[in-house]
Amino acid sequence: MLDLFFGPYALTLLFLVAINVTLAGSLNLITGYGGQVSIGHVAFYAVGAYTAAILSTAWGWSFWLTLPAAVVVSFAAGVLIGAPSLRVEHDFLAIVTLGLGLVVQGLALNLEVTGGPYGISNVRRIAVLGRTLGPWGHAALAVGLAGLTLFLVHRIQGSRVGTALLAIREDALAAEVTGIETARYKVLAFALGGTFAGAAGALYAHYATFVSSDSFDLAASISMLAMAVVGGLGTRLGPLVGAVLLTLVPELMRFTAEYRMVLYGLMLVVMMRCLPRGLLGRSAIRTGG
Repeated sequence: MLDLFFGPYALTLLFLVAINVTLAGSLNLITGYGGQVSIGHVAFYAVGAYTAAILSTAWGWSFWLTLPAAVVVSFAAGVLIGAPSLRVEHDFLAIVTLGLGLVVQGLALNLEVTGGPYGISNVRRIAVLGRTLGPWGHAALAVGLAGLTLFLVHRIQGSRVGTALLAIREDALAAEVTGIETARYKVLAFALGGTFAGAAGALYAHYATFVSSDSFDLAASISMLAMAVVGGLGTRLGPLVGAVLLTLVPELMRFTAEYRMVLYGLMLVVMMRCLPRGLLGRSAIRTGG
């Protein structure tokens, strides 16, 4: 009975839930608070994972060095990927970010430095004081990263940057008239969101000790968007609720694995029709959060 809740399988699920909370929370900053529709969020996850994997295998860096490196590279990638948001918006921005996500996956699949279709293996495991972390250690790190992401996104949402992002989300033109530099804040939203996703990618790379382009496809990006939407875009705990539901429910319904993306699509359609603000959308309206 204890293995059911504290065994390796349960801890692996906890790790994946925490990683997905981080990804959904970071996407919530871009789409929920910033109003920038992004279907290519997986690109930041991939950039962080490959940065950590390359530095670990080629230079022998530990996780504690590859993590800040992945954060810096992901931030820079966020600036580059966020730049198109200055010229397009709404549906067109969604298509552009979708294309950028596919570009990153295509580069990972074809470049020599990323291992091409074979990926990168033998990424160093995470160690603390010379001892390699076990399932409990990895799960604790992932939960810590998820908690830190939700806390920092909450702090950003309550700061001057968050106020500017909310103003842009509601009416970009009106925000610009009031003196808000909409271009700078739009790109900043992508950069900050990408930073958290890149950190999750670095942690995943060292946990799995292997990365390949298969983990960063369109399905992964749609899953992140579904988690954020189902939980409630622009809400504090929506990414947590969405990530827990859409990580655990498919595990309980493994017989539907082949139709997972179909179910995700139907779920998004139903949510948009019946609960357009997500499961926690109504409470967010009441609390102003």
